[in-house]
Amino acid sequence: MRKIFANFLCFVFIIMAFFSGSTISAEAQPFDISAKSAILMDGSTGTVLYEKNIDEALPPASVTKVMTMLLAMEAIESNKISLDDKVVISERASSMGGTQIYIEPGEVQTVENLMKSIAIRSANDASVAIAEHIAGTEDVFVEKMNSRAKELGMNNTHFINTNGLPAEGHVTSAYDIALMSRELLKHKEVHKWLTTWMDTVDVGKKTPSTQELVNTNRLIRTYKGITGIKTGSTSEAKYCLSASATRGSNSFIAVVMGAPTSPVRFSETAKLLDYGFATFNTVKIVEKGGSLGNINIGKGKEQQLLAVADEDLNVLVKKGDESKVKKEVILPEYMKAPIAKGAKVGEVIVTLDGREVGKVDIVTNEGVERASVINMMNRMFKAMVGY
Repeated sequence: MRKIFANFLCFVFIIMAFFSGSTISAEAQPFDISAKSAILMDGSTGTVLYEKNIDEALPPASVTKVMTMLLAMEAIESNKISLDDKVVISERASSMGGTQIYIEPGEVQTVENLMKSIAIRSANDASVAIAEHIAGTEDVFVEKMNSRAKELGMNNTHFINTNGLPAEGHVTSAYDIALMSRELLKHKEVHKWLTTWMDTVDVGKKTPSTQELVNTNRLIRTYKGITGIKTGSTSEAKYCLSASATRGSNSFIAVVMGAPTSPVRFSETAKLLDYGFATFNTVKIVEKGGSLGNINIGKGKEQQLLAVADEDLNVLVKKGDESKVKKEVILPEYMKAPIAKGAKVGEVIVTLDGREVGKVDIVTNEGVERASVINMMNRMFKAMVGY
């Protein structure tokens, strides 16, 4: 009896192992990436399409500058600083070493020159100079970097400096890099620097020179639809890259950290992007501000009100599944005034095979005040005379 029971248990374990192995196989990644960690993210929806150790905290080297550029772009667009601002270079900024544009203490540079030097050449000195201009000191700027990282949900990130030079405890993850890269790409002005292959900048006070800027991201020249973003390498971090590309309605962000060589980081990043474009497609449902119909208004100064999408809504599907995406617009035919501008009046719900995969609010594009007695009388008069 014991022998029969033991054989039965063995059979059960074999069956469990079989199904366990099947589950692992079904969830396995389609290929491996030769790096410590890697991610492919859909730029439109933020969906993770490929992952390898994406939450492991690792030194990012100069990919750090994605956050530096993000804070700079936010400062520019909020009018805190401008591209034409004159920045006096400090002793500290000029002493950074590593990849730099050799700015000297006391010389004056524009914000625009510093930004393109960061984006194209990955200049460490320019990163500190822009940080000091925005926050007064690099330390205060780094506090802002860490605060912004928390806001974006970058839970495995801690910045020590603005440029990624080696520092104990200066780490982030592939997932976190994808998050901040996606946020940076929302700022259209930065794209012109991220995609520039070569440029120049005049530097120096005592010893003036013209520095040639050559983009450290060689995919700018070789990959179709590339839109950025940033390389990084140190002896500890090995070779890192955050790259983005757009073809048609599809945009993807690929991050590789800890690749063994520079050529490998580029080839593996291209492999991730190729997988995205070959496998997935973005279905555009509605655009922010896009018309979704009119609502009849009762007792209002206006009798109709346009309803629009509050945000862009896109759905990522595997190629071939586009026809399975269904859109439902839920919108009332009639409402009473007053109605505020931007008030939620409905929803767009998107399903795939009957499962909800996306939703966006429908809002009013203008407000409507309640009609006065005079408004109502004029309306009645015009109706009577057929005006």
